[in-house]
Order: sequence, then C-alpha cells, then structure tokens
Amino acid sequence: MHTSFGKLASVLLALGTLSTTAVAQSDPRAVTAVRAAVNSQMAADRTDRSNWIYTHHDTTEDHDDISLCVGSPQGEMCRTLKHHGVPLSAAEQQSESNRLSEYVHDTSAQAKNRKNQAHDDAQATQLLKMLPDGFIWTITSDTPEFLTLAYRPNPQFDPPNMQARVFSAMAGTLVVVKNGDLIRSFTGSLTEDVKIGFGILGRLTKGGRIDIERRDVGSNHWEITEEHVHIGGHALFFKSIGTQQDDVKTNWRPSPAQNLQDVEEQLRNAR
Repeated sequence: MHTSFGKLASVLLALGTLSTTAVAQSDPRAVTAVRAAVNSQMAADRTDRSNWIYTHHDTTEDHDDISLCVGSPQGEMCRTLKHHGVPLSAAEQQSESNRLSEYVHDTSAQAKNRKNQAHDDAQATQLLKMLPDGFIWTITSDTPEFLTLAYRPNPQFDPPNMQARVFSAMAGTLVVVKNGDLIRSFTGSLTEDVKIGFGILGRLTKGGRIDIERRDVGSNHWEITEEHVHIGGHALFFKSIGTQQDDVKTNWRPSPAQNLQDVEEQLRNAR
C-alpha cells in the first residue's frame, strides 16, 4: 500500500509502548465516516494499477536529494538529480546510470524489493483497519466538501503489536473528502513520552509528529504528495532513535513505461 500509509507503518515498527487512562466515547457519526474512508482507501489500493512519473524531494538528517521517479507494472525506479540542491557531477551521473542498469538485470534485488513492499503494504493495511476502533473520534468541522475529525487514544483498545501501540498513542486530525470518502490528510503527535523496553532502552519524546497529505494527481487518482515525520528521542548511551524526514512529491503525470527496461530508458537522460 505504497499509496497510503506504508512509510508510516515502517516508521512505527521499531518504536515502543504507551498507556493512557482517558475515558470517553466516540461520536457514532465520526466513526461511521472513518470506516467509510478506510474502506474507500483499501478498495482503491486493491484495484489500483496506475503508474506515475513524479519528482521526489527527500530530506533527512543525512541527505537532501531530488530524484525523478518512473513507475511501471514491473516496479518503480528513481534517478537522483541533485544532492543538497546541486546537480550531480558527470561521475555521479554515470554512477546513477550504472546503478539503474544493474537493478534492471538483478532479479534477486527486484524480488527483495517486492518482498519489502509487500511487508510495508501489510503493515499499512493493519494500521488503516485499526483507525475506527483504535481512537476516540469526534467531528470538529463539517463543510459541503470536507469532514474534519479529531482523534485521541482509546483506552479500551488493545494494540496487537509494537507499531500499533505507538500509533494508538497519537492524537490529531483526519480530513475526509466527502465526495468519495477519500482521506485528504492525516496528522498526529505523541500525547506523552513513549517508553522503549519499559524505559530501560530509551524513550520517544512527547510531541513527536507525523503529517501526511494526499491530493488528486490526475483523473481523480489520489496519491500521498507529502509526508513529514519528526519523532525525536534517545536510546541507551544517548544515541538518537528519532526519525526526521520530509518527503514532497510533485509534477505528477502518467507513466507510459511497460517494464523496467522502459523505466531505465525514461530515466537515462534525466538531469
């Protein structure tokens, strides 16, 4: 489910646990809206066969890269165009060409990538499914176009695994497009410090935040266009365990590529 919450699932996989004592009930109309949005998202992910070309700006504590990404029925590849705003040198461009060519002919690398994607998709599906029952939901705004819902931890929910425990410790908002029950945005922040290994190994800092934005990129097809993950904390020996990442995807257009060879050709002269 790379078009929904796959990265959110992978970010939460390695994090910790939290307990809460709030007692409240969800607004039934809010829960109905959340269920409809989740069902709509999952149905779209099951039937989506579209492939796209887009520009990807990926920023972390370690790098700041701009890439061109091209999708096909056999998978997607991205070619780095800039590091920290600077175009690649001739040697770096050749290295990118070599990397793409090697991947096209490396079936084991392709299989590993598909396996990793399937794993992320399964986690994303699980997180989507827990949305209606994992939180206390209320309606904060209702317009002809959008329904804005607020959520906070549900003390009666028993998270099934580690990433679900962290996910259920968040509070924030979900914006739904009424026409089609589409998820437009999801924001959340940790409601208090999250202990890892009962606090022995470390903790995540209260206020750590995730923001996801989805938009119609063409022909009423919705994709994640922005992901901002800023979760801080420290582990044993004061090693940073937080995630700081900003992903912005722009310039969406349909991809004509039918296989990875076509993708390589599309990316060969990208600068």
